[in-house]
Amino acid sequence: MMRKLEGQSWVPAFGSLSVTVPGAVDGWYALHDKFGKIPMPELLAPAIAYAKEGFPVSQYIAALWAANMASLSAAPEIEEFQNAEHTYLVNGAPPAQGQIFRNPDLARTYQALQQGGRDAFYKGAIAKTMDAYFRRIGGDLHYEDFAAHHGEWVDPISVDYRGYDVYELPPNGQGAAVLEMLKILEGYDLKKMGPGSADALHLMIEAKRLAYEDLAKYFGDPDFTKMPVKTLISAEYAKTRRAQIHLDHANPDIGPGDAKLVKGDTTYLTVADKDGMMVSLIQSNYADLGSGLVPDGLGFMFQDRGALFSLDPRSPNVYAPGKRPFHTIIPGFVMKDGEPWLSFGLMGGDMQPQGHVQVLVNMIDFGMNVQEAGDFMRFRHVGGTEVTGQSARGVGLVQMETGITPSVRAELTKRGHHLAPGSGGFGGYQAILWDRKNHAYWGATEMRKDGVAIGY
Repeated sequence: MMRKLEGQSWVPAFGSLSVTVPGAVDGWYALHDKFGKIPMPELLAPAIAYAKEGFPVSQYIAALWAANMASLSAAPEIEEFQNAEHTYLVNGAPPAQGQIFRNPDLARTYQALQQGGRDAFYKGAIAKTMDAYFRRIGGDLHYEDFAAHHGEWVDPISVDYRGYDVYELPPNGQGAAVLEMLKILEGYDLKKMGPGSADALHLMIEAKRLAYEDLAKYFGDPDFTKMPVKTLISAEYAKTRRAQIHLDHANPDIGPGDAKLVKGDTTYLTVADKDGMMVSLIQSNYADLGSGLVPDGLGFMFQDRGALFSLDPRSPNVYAPGKRPFHTIIPGFVMKDGEPWLSFGLMGGDMQPQGHVQVLVNMIDFGMNVQEAGDFMRFRHVGGTEVTGQSARGVGLVQMETGITPSVRAELTKRGHHLAPGSGGFGGYQAILWDRKNHAYWGATEMRKDGVAIGY
C-alpha cells in the first residue's frame, strides 16, 4: 500500500486505499456480550426482514443517496463500481422518495451473522469473500487483516463544565476537542451574553478554531504516539488558549498550543431502558456512502475512514500499517451529581465537536430543554488546519443558518469572520435526557433530518 501512496499528498477519498478493516460488527458483538440480554439472532431478525422485504425510502435519504451515487460514480480512484450499482440502484437509478428498496445480499450477510456470530465476519465465509474481492480488484486488505482485528474497551475522558461532567471518547477520535472547547468557554459568562448573540458566537467560533488546531497537531492512534490529552482538556491549558481570544476581533494567527507531553455517512442512536441503562452509540461509513466498493454478494459498502490518515511523516496521524486513522465519530454522555443526565450525539464529520458544544451551551448556559437545544440555530466553522495535513486557510469560513440575525452577522463580519450561507451540513442531533425529579426520560430528535424520538 505504501508504494501506491508514494508521490501523493493525501490518501484518496475513495477506492481501496481509503478502506480500513471494518470494526462495526466486532463492536456490536462486544457490546452485546457485555450488556445484551436478547439473543443476537433475534436482534438481527428485523434488519433481515427489512433487507428482504424492503422499506420506503424517506425524502432526505433519497436526496443524499442520489447525490452520493453520482459523486462516487465519477471518482476515478474506485477500482470497480458495478457491485455498488447492483446493490444501491433500482432499475438503474437511485431509489426515489417513497420507493421500496430491498437488499437481499445484505439479508444473507446478516443471516450468516445469525448462524456464525462475530467470527463469521472476521474469520468465516464473509472474511473469505472480502479477501477474494480485494484480490480481484488489486486491493491490499486480505483475510489475515480481517482475522487479526479486535476492538478495545477504552475509558472515556471527561471535564467538569459548570457542574456537569461531560464525557467523550479518547483519541483516535476527536472527542477531546469538545472538552477543550468547553474548558475555554467556561471562562466567559455566556448566559449574560445570550443565545445567538455576536459575543457568544464569536467566542464559540474562536474556541473551535483553537481546539481544532490542537487536533491537527497532536492527535493520532494512541498505540503509535503519546498525546497530551490530559493537558489539552485541563483548566490550566484552557487559560493559556483563552489568552489567544480577542472579543473585538477574530485572531488571524491562531495555531496549535504548546501542550508538552506529560506522563500519566454516519448513524447516531441513543436508547434507554426501564432499568436506567442508557447507551450512546455512533457508527459511520464516513464520506458519501463509503469507499464506493461493495464486496461480491455481501450487500454493504466498505467505509473510507482511511482517507483521514495524513501522509505528512511529522504527523502523529501519518499512515502506517496496523494503525487506526483519526476518527470523527464521537457519541457523547453527561453526568450530573453522579447520576446520568444526558445521552446524546450529533452526526456530521468535523461538525460533531462543534455541534456537541453548541447543544451543551444551549442547555447548560442558556437553559434550553433537550429539544430546543437541538432546534436552535447553528454555525459550522471550516477551513482550519486539518488532521490530514492541509494548512489553515486564513481565519476560515463560518457557515451560518438563517436564524442568526442580520445585525449579528454584520457584527461578526466587522470582527473579521468570513461568513457564508449554510450548506445544510449542520449535523444530525439525537438525545435522551433523564429527568431525575420526575423519574422520566425526555427524547429529542433532529428537525433538519429524518430522525425520530420514540417512547414506549
